[in-house]
Amino acid sequence: MAFQYRGSPTFRHKPLSPDYFIPATVSDNTQVGPDLAVLTLSIPTDSRTADEKAPSLDPIWSIFIKDDDIQVERPYTPLFGFEENGNIRLWIKRYQLGEVGRWLHSKQAGDTIEIRGPSKPFPFYEGRWDEVLMISGGTGFSPFHQLLFRQLLRGNHVAATKKTRFTLLHASRSLAELPPLPLLQPLIDFAVAHPEHFRVQLFVDSASGAPPPESVVRHLKVGRIDKSSIAHSLGIPDKISTWASWISSLWDIRDKNVLVLVCGPERMVAAIAGPYGKNYSQGMVGGILAELGFEAGQVWKL
Repeated sequence: MAFQYRGSPTFRHKPLSPDYFIPATVSDNTQVGPDLAVLTLSIPTDSRTADEKAPSLDPIWSIFIKDDDIQVERPYTPLFGFEENGNIRLWIKRYQLGEVGRWLHSKQAGDTIEIRGPSKPFPFYEGRWDEVLMISGGTGFSPFHQLLFRQLLRGNHVAATKKTRFTLLHASRSLAELPPLPLLQPLIDFAVAHPEHFRVQLFVDSASGAPPPESVVRHLKVGRIDKSSIAHSLGIPDKISTWASWISSLWDIRDKNVLVLVCGPERMVAAIAGPYGKNYSQGMVGGILAELGFEAGQVWKL
């Protein structure tokens, strides 16, 4: 997803804003898989938001990065939000036809790029939902890591999970393309320690290649995220024997206070939640989630 650059100006020594670009310095660019890299950006001190608890930095938020070579911009979601040292880390995929991703993969420590934001693709309100199911593919994992880090891993899980249970279903094409272990392992550890608050299931198309640690294997399945796996994660009967039981299950879903967030390649999003509308608007709920009885207001496509 890339957007034509609309001519927002660039300012130095001003705080991060969605209305203009500011310069940021690449402090590290580490390959973490085939065509995958974690890019660390250092934000100038005078451009950092003074209040890290400001509503604009509540999850889920993204930044836009401008490719100066061809004047297009693309949104990326910081994995941790703003870190204590003011850095932002991004997990970036290089696609053959993805201009901004290829451009970012070429950057080296010391290079300067221009960013603007934050942009809020989805405003998460703590305690609003009883259950939140996150379904991601590829680097679509990033917004959910930001949300889970803020809600579960940053030391405030007792309050944050008092009401809400989180479930993450994540799909990658291969073992080598799974999220980097330093991102995955803390989530797996939390899921093992607090299964009543968080569950995680990983999917790969193929298990060929170097095996991951046993802790990852225990949460790994070869195959794709399908209707059965989604239904199972929500406690919905996989096979409904009668028309009456189907109607009962349908209304049970509609009555539940459940939010489903979906982020990944467009074909995956369409198959699970229905295609985006015009200009990446939400469109109608379709795909597997519609078959399970979910309606607008219960599903959000990132």
